[in-house]
Amino acid sequence: MLEVTSALAADPEVAASIGREEGRQRDGIELIASENFVSAAVLEAVGSVLTNKYA
Repeated sequence: MLEVTSALAADPEVAASIGREEGRQRDGIELIASENFVSAAVLEAVGSVLTNKYA
């Protein structure tokens, strides 16, 4: 499960949306080839300071 502590503090509605989407991806079957599931390592890297590079 993705840690959304900061998102929860900043906006509980966004944190709830993240949680619902995580559950949908975990519990459902995705038949759309363009919707790929990335590893925890990729999620961590995308949420790192590297995102500031193109902000």
